[in-house]
Amino acid sequence: MPAGKMPMNCMPLRSPLVKRCQAEEARLKMATATKNKHLRAKRQKKKLFRANEPLLSVLMWGVNHSIQELSHINIPVMLMPDDFKAYSKVKVDNQYFNKENLPSHFKVKEYCPLVFKNLRERFNIDDVDYMNSLTRSQPVNTDSPGRSGARFLMSYDKKYVIKTIESEEVAQMHHLLKQYHQHIVENHSETLLPHYLGMYRLTVEGTETYLVVMANIFSHKLNVHIKYDLKGSTVDRQASDKEKAKDLPTYKDNDFVKERETLKIGETQKERLLGILKRDSDFLVTLNLMDYSLLLGVHDVERAEQEDMETENQSGDDEDGEDSGGQCATPPDSPRIKDFEGYEVEEREAFAIKSANGSVGPYFTDAPKKEIYFMGLIDILTSYDAKKRAAHAAKTVKHGAASEISTVKPKQYARRFMDFMDKAFGELQRPHYNTGC
Repeated sequence: MPAGKMPMNCMPLRSPLVKRCQAEEARLKMATATKNKHLRAKRQKKKLFRANEPLLSVLMWGVNHSIQELSHINIPVMLMPDDFKAYSKVKVDNQYFNKENLPSHFKVKEYCPLVFKNLRERFNIDDVDYMNSLTRSQPVNTDSPGRSGARFLMSYDKKYVIKTIESEEVAQMHHLLKQYHQHIVENHSETLLPHYLGMYRLTVEGTETYLVVMANIFSHKLNVHIKYDLKGSTVDRQASDKEKAKDLPTYKDNDFVKERETLKIGETQKERLLGILKRDSDFLVTLNLMDYSLLLGVHDVERAEQEDMETENQSGDDEDGEDSGGQCATPPDSPRIKDFEGYEVEEREAFAIKSANGSVGPYFTDAPKKEIYFMGLIDILTSYDAKKRAAHAAKTVKHGAASEISTVKPKQYARRFMDFMDKAFGELQRPHYNTGC
């Protein structure tokens, strides 16, 4: 037998099992290669921050950037004194990416980011929710210009108010922020002071704009049908004819006394309300602040139900029409409250109470209407400085020393404000508050 040759009956045989294993292995390799070949890394979608004006696009970008940065930082348990002086600042040169939505060059400065993050937590506001409310869609302008032409905007979901402020007000905020934070902590966030949530400086095309973000005093679900700005003063404190012509005018003290006189909310609620107002007004006195107002929004339950019925009827008519195309009407902003007693105030709502409507418990039984009241203090940054002293002197000469002008010393302002609120909310006799006057 030639060397190297085997007899036929000695040749290695490949069993059917080995063949099947090798074939399966080859198939798996081919499938894996094919699968890997078609896999593509999915790029995360970037927010575009579309808005009608560059300032709003930059605001949306800035809030998004800030919250994203804070999410990667170990937040200390306690705030330090330097946190009330700190800031974060970023400069963006954005010549190519997303240039159709954002300016080519802009700057964003956030003041005291850790302090405001802590305040958001104390007001039960989640940072991601805050970010989404301000960045998912652009904020919208409101038709309520503030003092000195301040601009007001509302987040698309009506949860937050954005107000333009002057550099002097930024300095004032820095001056009171530490005491404000302490007041919120000591009172377990039960306050009618503005819920300050963030403060920013935006630089767009060389122009600096200062903004402060606050929680909306009114509900983002229930419509407000009547609105009052109350100071406890009577001089020039009525809405003008121009104001009354608006869809939702802001009425003032004299209008309130003439049209309503009181809001009956029950003894328990009144005691709680006046207690909070007393603490807040005392706090403002210590900071020499005055000229603030109680912003009061009234939701008329029966009117809202009637509006909802009309909306539903209109929706039904549209569906029956030939041109409806099977589309339903947009749901109304104000959901129907079928059970007035069942309405639950959300944690994010600054302060909301129901009128006394004959229900059991501490409520009165003679209230004429079912209403829900949303309220909070506004315009708290006015100091009684030399300018205000001069205004006080001028108004005293014009109207007399006994007149109820709005420009008075902080202690006198607080006392008069509390006396008015005592009369405005039912008949419960308020205990005497010593304001030191």
